[in-house]
Amino acid sequence: MAERLKIHYTPKHGSFLDLAETDLSVLSRQCLNRRTDNVDDLIREIRAWEKQRNEAECKIEWRFTTDDARIKLKQLLADIGDD
Repeated sequence: MAERLKIHYTPKHGSFLDLAETDLSVLSRQCLNRRTDNVDDLIREIRAWEKQRNEAECKIEWRFTTDDARIKLKQLLADIGDD
């Protein structure tokens, strides 16, 4: 069973799903924005894109801070309290 276990890094800040969504968006714009003749070519292009992105050590800069979240939550709670 341990052989089947695959560990994935999950960030301390931000959502893993946000990271995945961001990477899929970049993949779509940089690699999937054109027609591909067959599945093998598509897989080869995606692997090349992935290799380049990993070698570049692309990072995501989170702009929504804890303070921003508190302000947003306070506004949302105030809106709910007005009902």
